[in-house]
Amino acid sequence: MVAVSTILLDILNISNYIKKPYISGVMKLVKEINKENLNNKISDKEAEEAFVKILKWLGEDPDREGLLETPKRVVKAFKEYFKGYHEDPKVMLQKTFGDVEGYSDMVVQKNISVQSHCEHHMAPIIGIAHVAYIPNQRVIGLSKIARLVEVFSKRLQTQERLTVQIATTLMEAIDAKGVAVTIDSTHQCMTMRGIKKEQATTVTNYYLGQFKEDLSFQNRYLRFIAK
Repeated sequence: MVAVSTILLDILNISNYIKKPYISGVMKLVKEINKENLNNKISDKEAEEAFVKILKWLGEDPDREGLLETPKRVVKAFKEYFKGYHEDPKVMLQKTFGDVEGYSDMVVQKNISVQSHCEHHMAPIIGIAHVAYIPNQRVIGLSKIARLVEVFSKRLQTQERLTVQIATTLMEAIDAKGVAVTIDSTHQCMTMRGIKKEQATTVTNYYLGQFKEDLSFQNRYLRFIAK
């Protein structure tokens, strides 16, 4: 893997970087920050300098008043957009509750907001997720389902992978009898650029355990989220 120092030099060397598309350079920066060991972590200052080069590539003057603080603001925003790289979803699912009076039917949480970025263009993915699981004697706190969606959403994603990651992590972490995940979202890489189909939405589903093996569970789940 290319070292962070090499990536940084490529980005900061205007003779090389200024010819590259904005998205490609930023994607490389974000991915390498996540991959590299913390000992080799790119500093905020170095990231800000990279965005100064991007402003110049756009044809802007980074020294004008309105843009002086922009690189710092963008770095701060990126920390929020991609904070999921620094969170372990399995840790937040460790605490479970067994005092549920023998409840064994599905638990469905609907309309969880999804705010992510596609890994191909770094354009926003905006939508909702529905998550259901069938407990195996123990349940998790309801907020943990939304937090699980949040962790994986705050990374560069494809919707298909995001759907699978949520489902498999929940299934494994709590030893559920079944898990179902649906995501319905709009991809701004389709609405703001390229084909520009503003009304297009994408729906993905993933089923594990009893939801996959027994269509009656799957059908009940689909009726629940359709209401």
